[in-house]
Amino acid sequence: MKSNESKSEFEKLLDVMEKLRGPEGCPWDKKQDFYSLKPYIIEEAYEVVEALEKDDMGLLKEELGDLLLQVIFQSQIGKEKELFDINDVIKGIVAKLIRRHPHVFGKEKIETASEVKKTWEEIKKKERTNKKGTSILSGVSKSQPALNQAFEIQQKAAEVGFDWEEIDDVILKIEEEIEELKEVVQKKNKDRIEDELGDLLFAVVNLSRFSNINPEIALLRTINKFKKRFDHIENMAEKNNEDINQLSLEELDNYWNEAKEK
Repeated sequence: MKSNESKSEFEKLLDVMEKLRGPEGCPWDKKQDFYSLKPYIIEEAYEVVEALEKDDMGLLKEELGDLLLQVIFQSQIGKEKELFDINDVIKGIVAKLIRRHPHVFGKEKIETASEVKKTWEEIKKKERTNKKGTSILSGVSKSQPALNQAFEIQQKAAEVGFDWEEIDDVILKIEEEIEELKEVVQKKNKDRIEDELGDLLFAVVNLSRFSNINPEIALLRTINKFKKRFDHIENMAEKNNEDINQLSLEELDNYWNEAKEK
């Protein structure tokens, strides 16, 4: 058995996780299972993206560690249940990477990134055909955010030719959906509003796909921008000894415009 000093940092992490789940470990950690950890996996993934949006490498390093912890946590639970362990997880992804990169680990010749992507999708398609009852859209995870699901579904449909021909067609579709939404809003039909709003969002996702922009990342960027500008409103109100709840919309807009100028 290795001494603690001779172990790699990765091995130390595995030991820490095993102890946290052990008889004398942490009550909270011992209580968790595969499914109770789902919100934390999503949260940590988003925090990695947020660190990238901030271009903060120190924060990115920290958030990547938090995300890695979730992989280790799930693998420890799998080990306890004798289903799989971290080595099985690593073995699986190594095999997949080698299988999907024949131009690197095999004799196939591929020169451009677009060719790599095409080959990757072709290999994934072959993998799907080996599984019974799978469809073109079966690889889209239902647990991810709806914007991401829409983006991936549209990509997969486009691969078989079910797609708009030009970006102008997508813009026209968005305008059409806006008009339909206006009509149902005036009628105050909640079910129809929800339906048409979904159609509009789906069309906007199509525009982001045509522009090679991930809609989830674009929306996160706007959310962060909004938060920064709203922070300015709160800070200015506090600086001027004002109650933000008593400020008029015009006064709030003035602070907002100051934030935009900055």
